[in-house]
Amino acid sequence: MKQQTNSLFLVRPSNFVFNTETAHSNAFQQVIHESPKAIYQKVDAEFTGFVQTLEAAGVDVHVFEDTKDPVKPDAVFPNNWISCHEDGTLVLYPMCATNRQLERNPDFIAYIKKHFEVKRVLDLSVYEKENRFLEGTGSIIFDHKSKKAYACISPRTDQALFISTCELLGYQPISFHANDSDGKAIYHTNVMLCIAEHFAAICLESISNEEERMHVIESLTESGHQIIEISFAQMYHFAGNMLALESNDGRPLLALSQSAFTSLTNDQKDKIE
Repeated sequence: MKQQTNSLFLVRPSNFVFNTETAHSNAFQQVIHESPKAIYQKVDAEFTGFVQTLEAAGVDVHVFEDTKDPVKPDAVFPNNWISCHEDGTLVLYPMCATNRQLERNPDFIAYIKKHFEVKRVLDLSVYEKENRFLEGTGSIIFDHKSKKAYACISPRTDQALFISTCELLGYQPISFHANDSDGKAIYHTNVMLCIAEHFAAICLESISNEEERMHVIESLTESGHQIIEISFAQMYHFAGNMLALESNDGRPLLALSQSAFTSLTNDQKDKIE
């Protein structure tokens, strides 16, 4: 199985504001002192530029438009409620915040079923009724080639549900605990770990338990990944929140924010390249 994809599913948000429902578990959220209109204009321009950059690099981009009502502040992050797999599996995940549960759009799902081969749907959203959550590829970092999955446990990532989901998908679960520099649980694994085909960028100092840290290191190394360690400071610039892609002609690509790119050292960039 490939680690990267040449096709992306993106949602253009209709609203992009500070989400008060998710702030208690997400220390990365920041209040921006600008009008909602000014913020939206910047977000919309950035989104359009992102799509254009991806398409110019040879990536197929499927853009969906968020609905204005009900208000969904985090609709731009659909990877938290859905993941699509090479074997034709589509997974729907249980979301922690009530206003994020509204992001699951049956029209989006119908489009995917129409344009891609979907052999089965695993709907885990029923676990929301039990207050058990697992937020997609925010919670789970899949190493598709070695059939392993990594997750840091947090209020948004239920350990037992993570393990049972891995069993359903045929992946080996590797769970651990990770905290930020203030000792607070990191809300999503994908802010501290990125797995590409040949390397893994990871904030190892966030895993304070030595046994868990060594287990993660050994597992990544056994799978043939060169470990590129990032610092807390780089993690806060989202250097862990990178995504391995490929162009339609098979060229490997890495999508990351300008903030993340600027935070990386020349040595780290050389290793990635």
